[in-house]
Amino acid sequence: MEFWIKAGQLILSLSILIVLHEFGHFVPARWFKTRVEKFYLFFDPGFSLFKKKIGDTEWGIGWLPLGGYVKISGMIDESMDTKQLEKPAEPWEFRSKPAWQRLIIMTGGVIVNLIVGFLIYMMVLWVWGREYVPMDATPYGVHVQDELKQYGFQEGDIIVSAEGKPVEDLRELNIGILLRGYRTIEVQHLNGETKSITLPEDIDYTLFKKDAFPAFTMRSHFTVDSVFAAQPASRAGLMRGDSIISVNGESVVFFEDFSKMLRTNKGKAIELTVWRNGDEVILNPLVDTLGKIGFAAQQRIETTKVDYSIGKAIAQGFSFGYWTLRDYASQLKFIFTSKGASSLGGFGAIGNMFSATWNWQSFWMNTAFISIVLAFMNMLPIPALDGGHVMFLLYEMITGREPNKKVLEYAQMAGIILLLGLLLYANGNDIFKAFFK
Repeated sequence: MEFWIKAGQLILSLSILIVLHEFGHFVPARWFKTRVEKFYLFFDPGFSLFKKKIGDTEWGIGWLPLGGYVKISGMIDESMDTKQLEKPAEPWEFRSKPAWQRLIIMTGGVIVNLIVGFLIYMMVLWVWGREYVPMDATPYGVHVQDELKQYGFQEGDIIVSAEGKPVEDLRELNIGILLRGYRTIEVQHLNGETKSITLPEDIDYTLFKKDAFPAFTMRSHFTVDSVFAAQPASRAGLMRGDSIISVNGESVVFFEDFSKMLRTNKGKAIELTVWRNGDEVILNPLVDTLGKIGFAAQQRIETTKVDYSIGKAIAQGFSFGYWTLRDYASQLKFIFTSKGASSLGGFGAIGNMFSATWNWQSFWMNTAFISIVLAFMNMLPIPALDGGHVMFLLYEMITGREPNKKVLEYAQMAGIILLLGLLLYANGNDIFKAFFK
């Protein structure tokens, strides 16, 4: 059931964004009296699930849910229909319009996706507000990744500031180190000593390659919240409400310490001592190869909720959208590492972003994120994407010469092959992880 709930949210989210993106092309095309032959949600090779012609445009739903498209007369697009280009240009065709009009038509989808993403963030903040974990929510400080301890960080540190500014939200600090260039962190050790620590410039790559992210997490006490069926914890007899007090005789206080103990015992049976209804109970679960035994923890961390007026929601939503776009662009640097390439995901990875239960706040936050990602990806200068068309249009506007039609055809074909290859690779990664990890 969890799979279908996630799949339903993914399909609904992508359908909304695809239709709005294509309207971003359709509307300016009609403004400039350009004929749009087709408007499709999903692709329709061979046949369509639904179609109806209204005026000059065939509206339909395809059977292949890999996107959508509008087919504009007189334009070399993913349909690779070049027969019409062999005839003289008609006044209603894309190729007969001034370059500036064609540029607006091609950027319309990206602009709509950006606007939609920003508007959704504003709406979510206005309706639901924002909930986060403030730095002063626990007196126990932070758990520090081992890779950072060599620079002077210690377990239980209190984060005072980053780049000279107070830190309110630990998530922002982690993103700042990985994507925004935060390198100077001021901390207070358990002994009360305050220290300023400067991280090396390449710490972002170090943390990413060693899978040591997030760099900091809250140290917190915990109890067992739910036990997954047919997993080692369930088979060993772990129950909801249990408090884990030791692993192999070593005392456990904080959740991150417990997680670390599991990772060091991958593939081994452990002696787990839990506190249950006033008694100590000893269990012997087997730790799997991922360093897990199969339960969800209820961590005792207090969150802070902030409500926004419509004015503040607009301002904060714009800021949220800006940083989402900037952070996503920044993280592309990791793709060019071996770990980054193997981390690429397709529809499975996107689907897993959604909640296992239908949650409208989570749904709209994910939809806003995907909308902004679609805008960014579509503007990459790759033929077959909007950015590829824009690249050739800018060439024409700067040089005053139209690109050779054959060059456009071959570039479009190369772009389609590249995108299909990336699509197969990313979804292949999802399949591999699902079956072998």
